Amino acid sequence: MQSFSFHIPTEIIFGKGAEEKVADVAARHGGRRVFIVFGGGSVKKSGLLERIEESLSKANILFAEFGGVQPNPLMSKAKEGVREAAKFGADLILAVGGGSVIDTAKAIAHGAANLDTDIADFWEGKKEVAASLPVGVVLTISAAGSETSNSAVLTNDETGKKSGLRTELNRPAFAIMNPELTYTLPRKQLAAGIADIMMHTIDRYFTHESGNAFTDRVAEALLKNVIKYGKAAMINHRDYEAMSELMWCGSVSHNGFTALGREMDFGVHKLAHELSGRYGATHGETLTAMWGSWARRVYADAPERFAEYATNVWDVSIGTPEERSRAGIRLTEEYWHELGLPLCFTELGIGVKDDAEIEKLADMLTDGGKNAPGVFHKLDRETAIEIYKMANH
Repeated sequence: MQSFSFHIPTEIIFGKGAEEKVADVAARHGGRRVFIVFGGGSVKKSGLLERIEESLSKANILFAEFGGVQPNPLMSKAKEGVREAAKFGADLILAVGGGSVIDTAKAIAHGAANLDTDIADFWEGKKEVAASLPVGVVLTISAAGSETSNSAVLTNDETGKKSGLRTELNRPAFAIMNPELTYTLPRKQLAAGIADIMMHTIDRYFTHESGNAFTDRVAEALLKNVIKYGKAAMINHRDYEAMSELMWCGSVSHNGFTALGREMDFGVHKLAHELSGRYGATHGETLTAMWGSWARRVYADAPERFAEYATNVWDVSIGTPEERSRAGIRLTEEYWHELGLPLCFTELGIGVKDDAEIEKLADMLTDGGKNAPGVFHKLDRETAIEIYKMANH
């Protein structure tokens, strides 16, 4: 194993009925005035929000609601939440929802603890987060893994730029995880979540670093588990075994455990962020629309690594490293297609783009050619254009 530093401070309460403990856990983490962040009306319609609020009331914990967080969460909404949380005097931010809600809650926590700072400065790298309020999570969607991660992604609605902030202060204080709360997810959202879980591991797996055998085996086992239980969950959304396996894999896929001893790439995430930021496309679907094109463009950099992925995840045992690499890419895409996920721009629903629009995407990705994101293969402007064109059909 290569050197690494790893610390997960998040308390995890996992299993059936876990949300019934929300008041006790919030109080233990200093919550006396809890600011509840959520998305649309589903948590109200299901009765989950009411149950949480009743639990807080019985424990004499004050609370305020802040709803309306949308997928691909907006910076402006988070700023609104900062103002409301400060007005309420919040001492703990409670996210009830999935990744978009959790990332917004993290931003509100940072802003409420730094009222003299525009939170956009944190996301643009102008300032570092030095203080934050504790964040708690009641998870309702298995996908982003934000309930235990050190990252948060927001879209600046003034510029259309979607970007992430990585800091240990993004780690929630606690995460309440009851797989039963994911039973009512729409089919499309469930499939996109499965893709997101897989990509959080795949974007860490493809590296030129060696000597991290255990990390590799963990990543491969997680992927095989998601592939197996993803199929079962799509058949029966109320399959507790399948939904519980996906929920835990979602957390492990993004808390850093599958990257120990190596750098993270996240080049595909960067490519995909421009699609969701510019066109409002679903995050998990933008990942599957881009990965195959990225993989075919870069696999020749390390065909042995792609062949290892094909063998250990997809049981491809025959052929040269190049042949196994291509087979692994194909089988990954076939699995995603089986789940109803897109593999190109047309299937994503954004249509074929002209050259000027492709160049605009590449410029946004690379800051006009000044930057080259990615680790496995640096995505300079020309490479980005090439990969976007490969997916542009």
